[in-house]
Amino acid sequence: MSRVIQTDTGKKERDRYLKAVVKALRLLMTEQEPGEKSNDLVSFIALALYEVHETIDASVRAWEKRDYWIKADRYRMEWDWCQYYGRDLHMAILKNDWDQIIPLLVKIGQKLQNIKMPQHDRLGTPWLGSWEVLKKRPIPKD
Repeated sequence: MSRVIQTDTGKKERDRYLKAVVKALRLLMTEQEPGEKSNDLVSFIALALYEVHETIDASVRAWEKRDYWIKADRYRMEWDWCQYYGRDLHMAILKNDWDQIIPLLVKIGQKLQNIKMPQHDRLGTPWLGSWEVLKKRPIPKD
């Protein structure tokens, strides 16, 4: 039996999520008033940030095997914002509190300002139905 080589690394997955978040943020900026589409977009951003947070452990696992604990901890701390902003967005969208959502989206946009988007993306519309998914998902604890 041959070796199984994993070609989809945590970084590739994280990059895909972050590009989708940037696309969702850009679409949100074009919305005039909050509605169904806005709820889907914000819910998708919260869910994507949860997924980005999940990829961090996969990325640092190799460093921890080699006892690079400090490097792994620094990397976790660098990406820790994803979990907290995702949770804050989750709670705010469930309350429909746009006064809290907008500053959070600005902070997320600032964190992702260096993400380069391709001219012709193939991301599609992954946020469709995200509002329903987010409503069923429990809010993570610290």
